[in-house]
Amino acid sequence: MSEKTGRPTDSQPDEWQRDLNPELMAGRNVGLEGQHPEKDASTAYEIKELHDRLEGYTSDDLKQIPVMPHGSRLEQGAKYIDLQDPERREFTAMGNMAAGPNNWYVPKTEVGYQLWNRLTGVENPERLGEASDS
Repeated sequence: MSEKTGRPTDSQPDEWQRDLNPELMAGRNVGLEGQHPEKDASTAYEIKELHDRLEGYTSDDLKQIPVMPHGSRLEQGAKYIDLQDPERREFTAMGNMAAGPNNWYVPKTEVGYQLWNRLTGVENPERLGEASDS
């Protein structure tokens, strides 16, 4: 029995498609397909090295900061910061990026905006939720 090879007009993939694209949807933000490691990530509270680095943050704050597990792929187009970066610059991930052993990536989508602003060095009290009502 011979396998049918794909043609540009049919809806069947070529028999070699998996070899050519083993992670076809990797890094794409299409619906809920794929894994979402940020949903089950450890928090800054659980990573003892971050307690000193995030001095001034309460335990409750640290519990709200998920850190992507090593080896997890970042979502293409999503915003992150690396807590290993002293300047904590926000960056937009590309589809081929993954969390390495020297990264503490925090996904913007999983952190409240006031806490995110604080993590990224925003000093405006209104953006940190500290503005007075006077």
